Amino acid sequence: MLPTSLEKHLETLLQTTFSAVQPLSGGSINQAFRLDGPAGRQWFVKTNTGKQAPAMFRTESQGLALLGASRSIRTPKIFGHGSTADGHAYLVLEYVKPGYRNRLFWEHFGRGLANLHGNTSALFGFAHDNFIGRLPQSNSRHTTWAEFYAEERLWPQMLLARELGYFDAATEQQLDRLCKNLGWRCPEEQPALCHGDLWSGNFLCDAAGLPVLIDPAACFAHREMDLAMSRLFGGFDPAFYSAYTEAWPLEPGFDERVEIYQLYYLLVHVNLFGGGYVDSVRSVLQRF
Repeated sequence: MLPTSLEKHLETLLQTTFSAVQPLSGGSINQAFRLDGPAGRQWFVKTNTGKQAPAMFRTESQGLALLGASRSIRTPKIFGHGSTADGHAYLVLEYVKPGYRNRLFWEHFGRGLANLHGNTSALFGFAHDNFIGRLPQSNSRHTTWAEFYAEERLWPQMLLARELGYFDAATEQQLDRLCKNLGWRCPEEQPALCHGDLWSGNFLCDAAGLPVLIDPAACFAHREMDLAMSRLFGGFDPAFYSAYTEAWPLEPGFDERVEIYQLYYLLVHVNLFGGGYVDSVRSVLQRF
């Protein structure tokens, strides 16, 4: 149930009175609701009372705004974020009415992602740090992908996993060997604006049958990161990949290096959800 203090706060923010508040499922970190107002207007709100929640919602809003500004793939309109006096952090977005995913949806999505990745920067990283799930994600800038991936992605997650007791010094040594080889294992490309957490739970299909990106962990990274994450848990149609590679072909050998990019997300899942992903991390490190 939406806390009364937050409901009143949001009615003031949106200058309306809600006719209904509908709980929504699907999130593992936040509570989510659909807010119904006059004349068929609807909003989506997520809320959390955790200490990091205000920063999580602020950086999510910034990521959505940047992805949306590229005009490559739709993102929900942002109505505001903040906290109530009694500690309920929130992010209010446009409510996206669901539609049907047909083949054209996947083709639009693949081309749109290629266009998104065409937005570049002089350096890998981002203007500010953000989050992946509820874990902090450092985005200090680097001139090379190998440096950025090792220092801002792989090592922070490995060190956290060590603290939590999932890995030992031998696993660290395996990661060290991999990081020293990243420069020649991954093709050199310009930094690409990436969603950063592109799995099947982080996009929607709107009423027009077009993709909508949500819950980003945005940064300028290697574009193959988004594609690797999309393949980690499935849920993406082959037409998506065909449209992407037609718009912007990948360098040869992606299938052989895809697990290198997936390693970061597997480490994140170890730290978020526990030991069920430990063997997957070890398997990747043993291979490379």
